[in-house]
Amino acid sequence: MADVSVRLASVQDASAIAAVQASSWKDALGGTLPPAVLDQLRDAEAIEQWRRAVLDPPTARHRLLVALAGTDVVGFAAIGPADDPDSDPLTDAELLAVGVLPDRAREGHGSRLVNASIDYLRDDGFMRAQVWLADTDRNLRDFLEAAGWADDGARRRLDLRGDGDVLVDQLRLNASIRDTA
Repeated sequence: MADVSVRLASVQDASAIAAVQASSWKDALGGTLPPAVLDQLRDAEAIEQWRRAVLDPPTARHRLLVALAGTDVVGFAAIGPADDPDSDPLTDAELLAVGVLPDRAREGHGSRLVNASIDYLRDDGFMRAQVWLADTDRNLRDFLEAAGWADDGARRRLDLRGDGDVLVDQLRLNASIRDTA
């Protein structure tokens, strides 16, 4: 079996996380997002945002995880309390971001990331998890639905730059993560 694992991210992982995000977004959203937006995901500011996510998370219940193949970061997941108006931040969590390098897809890294994320969320007392994803991202949607996540009917339009220029239509999936043991 290959040397694969998931662990909490370190500051040294920030550049690799940015690269994974850029590659996975390009693969999933390359036809919808301008190349300049995708390029920004690898720049110094993006790397610094990932460093800050490790060093100074918004709450103690926020986590950043990485999937490894050997010592190489091949995926990441960010989790924390949900902040949607119809969510309870005490019991509802969000998979804030998840991505795997396209050339490392279908090797189990996504499953390991989601499972580890759910383990952390359960340990923090969450009972439900949700994720927002681009309504055009069939791969992520199919993957999560096969794992038991379901479309809850919520929709939004995400303004990536805050200026109304780059909009992404999203849908929300959720899953019960109650520990029944």
